[in-house]
Amino acid sequence: MLGAGGGRPDRGSDGEGRVLNVFSHGVLVVWGLLVTMPLIWAVMSSVKDDREIFTSPWALPSALHLDNWTRAWTKAHMGDYFFNTAVVVGGGLIGTMLLGSMAAYVLARFEFPGSRFLYYLFVGGMSFPVILALVPLFFVMKNMGLLNTYHGLILAYIAYSLPFTVFFLTAFFRTLPTSVAEAALIDGASHTRTFFQVMLPMAKPGLISVGIFNFLGQWNQYLLPTVLNTGPDRKLLTQGLVQLAVSQGYKGDWSGLFAGLVMAMLPVLAVYIVFQRQVQAGLTAGALK
Repeated sequence: MLGAGGGRPDRGSDGEGRVLNVFSHGVLVVWGLLVTMPLIWAVMSSVKDDREIFTSPWALPSALHLDNWTRAWTKAHMGDYFFNTAVVVGGGLIGTMLLGSMAAYVLARFEFPGSRFLYYLFVGGMSFPVILALVPLFFVMKNMGLLNTYHGLILAYIAYSLPFTVFFLTAFFRTLPTSVAEAALIDGASHTRTFFQVMLPMAKPGLISVGIFNFLGQWNQYLLPTVLNTGPDRKLLTQGLVQLAVSQGYKGDWSGLFAGLVMAMLPVLAVYIVFQRQVQAGLTAGALK
């Protein structure tokens, strides 16, 4: 912006910009503290004994009680819950990404009767609260013999995650150039080969981004396993943590509980840290193209 008397910048605008910059940075610092402090507190509590957790909750531990982690992994059966969660979330994530990417590609690239209806049907599924479907879903799964099974819960996770996946990837596939796919078809590639060998590699940033969101949603899912997975041998991490907290009462193993909580958080943090750049690239790719 130019001043009224010549070509020099307006000092008032510079002052407003500095104030806005300081304010925005201050908000980000406060938000960062609100997010990181509970995580740091949970990690510190996981290596303290029960007395230190209540007497000096914000102080550093006097000694590292790593036996809390061993006790949570074995006696609290966190290892079994971890395995069950890895099986269900792994199967649900693979199925969601495979089916969601194929459906999104067809809806984004091909026009056929009912295509818009199918797209808005998926979009409408995003606004449908899963809690409203729990009772009928329970009886459907019971009649099909899918209660308390890995594959039944995997199918429920896929259905739960498909609307957002299709909505996100449909918009992403529309931003990709069509010339590459047309060249592959001219060279004799089938639609299936074009999709898997040409379009999917081009859509890698979007796939990673939506995959991270699906992983977070499925890893932290509590309602679906609580209703559809009532057997004691197939409990997931969220169910195990709740059961561990309830069973503690007023004289429980709080250090072991915090150790189990940190165990459940570590995979989520690790996945986001590893794929942080890809998530940012996927979220901004549609705006840049």
